[in-house]
Amino acid sequence: MKTSGTKEQAAQPPIDPITQNTDSILAFYTREERHINLPQRALESIGDALGSPIGLGLAMSFVALWLLANAGAKYAGLVPFDPPPFSWLQGFVGLGALFTAIVVLVKQNRLAKMEERRAHLELHINLLTEQKATKLINLIEELRRDLPMIKNRHDAEADALQLPTDPESVIASLDTRLNNGPESELDNDRGSTDP
Repeated sequence: MKTSGTKEQAAQPPIDPITQNTDSILAFYTREERHINLPQRALESIGDALGSPIGLGLAMSFVALWLLANAGAKYAGLVPFDPPPFSWLQGFVGLGALFTAIVVLVKQNRLAKMEERRAHLELHINLLTEQKATKLINLIEELRRDLPMIKNRHDAEADALQLPTDPESVIASLDTRLNNGPESELDNDRGSTDP
């Protein structure tokens, strides 16, 4: 029985972190795509079409045809349906711009929510990684102290790294530095060295 267990273990492929990470990222985006409802998907498809070179070409062609049709009607002796200053054309272009802005905002709002979720995920993973690194440093330092063949020397940097990082104090320090600006920090440093 031991041989079959060994064969099963040997038959399993080794863990590939690149594939695992890629699969996790793809699963995240697939999950996000599944949450898009039909109206949102339709608006984003329209926005993608409007934002393409073909969409630009169609808009320019529409304006050119509108102007040519009005000019052609005038030269043919007919009454132009939208004489200069082309108020109907301006209304259509304004309505199109409003519609395009709304479509862009709808997509940006969805992408901003997805980016916020991804930022929370990254923060969570970074905090877990920091906790794991702190634990590893603690274990290595404990092993160093316990092994008789290794000289027990004091390492101030290792002592500092053994302490877990407090996110609140990091944010407070960052806020203080951002509010004071780099110039005030330089002034403080100069002031502390001046007699």
